Amino acid sequence: MKKKKIILTPYYFLLPSLLIFSMFVFYPFFKTVAYSFTLTNARGIPVEFVGLDNYIGLFTSKNFINSLLLTLKFAPMVGIPTVILGFILAVLASNRSKGRRFYEVAFALPMAVASAPAAALWVMLLSPNQNGIINYLLNTEIAWLFDKQYALIAVAFVTIWMNIGVSFIFLLTGLKNVPEELLESATIDGAGYFTKLFRISVPVASPQIFFVIFFNIATSFQAFAQIRLLTEGGPSYSTNVLVYSIYQSALRDGRFETAFAQSIILFIIILCITLIQFKFEDRTVQY
Repeated sequence: MKKKKIILTPYYFLLPSLLIFSMFVFYPFFKTVAYSFTLTNARGIPVEFVGLDNYIGLFTSKNFINSLLLTLKFAPMVGIPTVILGFILAVLASNRSKGRRFYEVAFALPMAVASAPAAALWVMLLSPNQNGIINYLLNTEIAWLFDKQYALIAVAFVTIWMNIGVSFIFLLTGLKNVPEELLESATIDGAGYFTKLFRISVPVASPQIFFVIFFNIATSFQAFAQIRLLTEGGPSYSTNVLVYSIYQSALRDGRFETAFAQSIILFIIILCITLIQFKFEDRTVQY
């Protein structure tokens, strides 16, 4: 029998990407896993192997449990409204024949604003008393960013605003991919607007919808910049989600081993959610 010839050319093209991923993704990841089982000095260098002590210490810490619960609460607070609002805006833009470009640019504009100026903008909008536009419009005097009852809601609202542009673009792309012939045939058969939307457009756009759901859940678990700039985890740790807790442990407290262990726990959470999503992909996505 003739031996199959191994074609190496495609792997040569992949080699630069594999080297970059190995250097900046795979190596830091495995290093983080290894360091999470050690004690480190002030520079993050391991000095002693402690096994599972770091993880045991985390799950007996009230601050960590609070951060974990806040993260699990914050993710759906951001992910679900972002997908729903992004879908509504995409439907509105796809139905516009006149001025479509204007609506597309207007709805996608938040994604063009960097985190720092966006946070500065929302600090002014959410100012307490009647100085902030939000309080002025609602005729309230709520200290949105300084009251632990409202701080997480305010940060979630800002995060939704920041993420909605990306969701809108992907969902609009999916809706634009719906063949006009299918919609015209459904119209001839007497199908109404919402029937065509949910029986034709949504199934055809299901790959983009699935991606947007996954993207928003993943990004909501990794929200950092807006929390750092708006509340710094406060007040009274009411917005101290897991990503910000990792930052505080490493850079404020110098507890790198704790930050390493928290990072691995966050990775496991996102991995489990991803596996669950892909398990249900065949039932929800139609290619």
